[in-house]
Amino acid sequence: MAGLPELLENNRRWAARMVEQDPQFFARLVDQQAPRYLWIGCSDSRVPANEIVDLRPGELFVHRNVANVVSYNDLNCLSVLQYAIDVLRVEHVIVCGHYGCGGVRAVLAGDRMGLAEVWLRPLRDIREKYRPEIDRLADEKQRADRLCELNVLEQVKQVSLTNVFRDARARGQQVSVHGWIYGLHDGRLRDLELSGDGPQPDRWVATRTSAGAISSSGST
Repeated sequence: MAGLPELLENNRRWAARMVEQDPQFFARLVDQQAPRYLWIGCSDSRVPANEIVDLRPGELFVHRNVANVVSYNDLNCLSVLQYAIDVLRVEHVIVCGHYGCGGVRAVLAGDRMGLAEVWLRPLRDIREKYRPEIDRLADEKQRADRLCELNVLEQVKQVSLTNVFRDARARGQQVSVHGWIYGLHDGRLRDLELSGDGPQPDRWVATRTSAGAISSSGST
């Protein structure tokens, strides 16, 4: 099987450029990992976590999966969450969705996704939960954008209900969860105003702002 020499060459140029800009760059990476943030985002190749928040290696702990789902059956996601909060002591958990998400479009269209179909089951449940609201929207793009937003809302709730998050808050650890969404069309992040210091999902009420994004009445 042929190798990937172009990627290895890209890596060599990148490493050389980092050292040229900062001779101690890799020495610091070896000695310390102390990110303040955990990013739970979509695997979509157009949404590179570090780049869009302009953070360097070592500054952002990252977990990505199809449609940024936080599932109690996903030991990978839960292990990342536990390590980030209990070991790395991150201060902020950011759940970030994005407009134009392929998983969301597949759910709205009723497409079958093979093995990913099992993974997208929670997203289908969200679509059913909010069906009246979504179906009232005028066109397919608006419905897809809204489901992207509502998915972030539900995944923020999921994070807040995990034992890892609840236990950290109970022992006085300062950690908050935030809901953001990314626009592929302009490269901008939008805060959906879902930030919370503790689990209070019954108080999160999804409403529509003038900008078209979720706001959360009652969240802190």
